[in-house]
Amino acid sequence: MTSAREDERIAALQALKTFEPAADEPFRRVTRIGKTLLAVPVCHVSLIGANTQWLRSEQTLAISECPRHLSFCTYTIEIDEPLVVPDALLDARFAQHPFVVGAPFVRYYIGAQLRTRDGHNIGALCGIDTVPRPQTHPEIVAGLQDLAQIVIDELELRRIATSDSLTSALTRRGFIDLAEHAFARAHRDGRPLACIVLDVDHFKRVNDAHGHAAGDEVLRRLVQIAKAELRECDRIGRLGGEEFAVLLPEVGAGDALAVAERFRCRIEGQFFSIGGETFAVTISAGVAEASAGSLDLAHLIAAADGALYRAKHGGRNRVALADGSASGWQPASDPVAAAG
Repeated sequence: MTSAREDERIAALQALKTFEPAADEPFRRVTRIGKTLLAVPVCHVSLIGANTQWLRSEQTLAISECPRHLSFCTYTIEIDEPLVVPDALLDARFAQHPFVVGAPFVRYYIGAQLRTRDGHNIGALCGIDTVPRPQTHPEIVAGLQDLAQIVIDELELRRIATSDSLTSALTRRGFIDLAEHAFARAHRDGRPLACIVLDVDHFKRVNDAHGHAAGDEVLRRLVQIAKAELRECDRIGRLGGEEFAVLLPEVGAGDALAVAERFRCRIEGQFFSIGGETFAVTISAGVAEASAGSLDLAHLIAAADGALYRAKHGGRNRVALADGSASGWQPASDPVAAAG
């Protein structure tokens, strides 16, 4: 696979992977049906990144991800037809594979490509067994392909429903849904989680002076810059108007503050040329970290929003950190209504 083609495939994966926050019911339903169709103990949705395989299923191999070079599905995405391995011990590609000669002792594998509408194989729907299968009937292979198409359709529908049409950021609903999952995981595992809430300073003046097309371009550029700075696991959503939120899993307040400051500097250094006029904008941002006592996601966002309110009233074009824990902060007034 050429480098350019692989870059396009990874971009397609990232565009859809955002909308599969966990092994939720639609994926579980597909893998339950897959297990029955294939008569195998394990069936999972496999997504293949640049270096990692992520597993989503009703029943996995007790892992949620593994290095890509250990993935059978890596071979599947490099071809156009489903991959069937009747006996891994007799297949030169897999005979010495650690998952074949050691636990979980894979002998049989079948995988159907998860192919996007643009023809990119972002992963596979696959089944495995610990005993070989000398033959797999064509109708079973076709059935697995149908199930793989259901997975892709589900991801595409989620993308359409939860992606902001102007900026390509998540919609408010999409962001909240994904952030709820991330907050629950962080709270359960005792891991850090930070939130940035930001908006464009004096955005109304941009629209009044340069027109709404200019305002739209500012918002699009802001999201492009943010995505270039963010990791694959980070999320940015449009909360409304010119206000955005960024969720940073495994990141504490100090590092999140640095990320927000990079955003601010990048935006400040941008120039926009609309209708022969050139202008610049700035942003303000608030940062909060979920503490052990954080009540819920709403408190985390409220804390970051309150810090944004302080940044606005402190002069704009700056970043502020929420005081205390996300659960203990209380705004003096409605930060959403007050900040502008």
